[in-house]
Amino acid sequence: ASGSLGDAAAGLRVARGGLAAAPAAAARTLRTRLDRPEPRVALGLALRGVASAAIDVSDGLVQDLGHVLRASGVGAVLEVDAVPASRALRAAVGGTAARRRLQLAGGDDYELCFTVPPRREPRLAAIARRLRLPLTRIGTVLPTPGLALLDARARPVHLRRAGYDHFA
Repeated sequence: ASGSLGDAAAGLRVARGGLAAAPAAAARTLRTRLDRPEPRVALGLALRGVASAAIDVSDGLVQDLGHVLRASGVGAVLEVDAVPASRALRAAVGGTAARRRLQLAGGDDYELCFTVPPRREPRLAAIARRLRLPLTRIGTVLPTPGLALLDARARPVHLRRAGYDHFA
């Protein structure tokens, strides 16, 4: 995944009067991520010929990754604690479970989630350096369909919703 996830969803909470205990600087940063997302166009172009699949995280990481997995007929293990969180998100949202919900199901970050075969990882590292953009390995693609969410101790993590529902 590119950048960090959960900031825009936290920014929406700030805009709606939530996260009142968040430090002012963190709240401003989160609102900026919501109000002025930075689509990763340069990264998307650079991933051509490197990534096997990619999607922007607009409706929530779990939901958007699920679209890719279903279309590809594969599954994955998502390492929840590897999903990058910004300093602003960590400062504004104290609880691990609440932060995870924002990162995994929040959406509107417009970061990219993509798959790269291990043999192409050196090319990916070169892209990250050239674009000066943090790229983080957050899971492993598996041949068996389905998505498992695991914490750092390999314990299952459960979500009530996977992302934004356009029809709710």
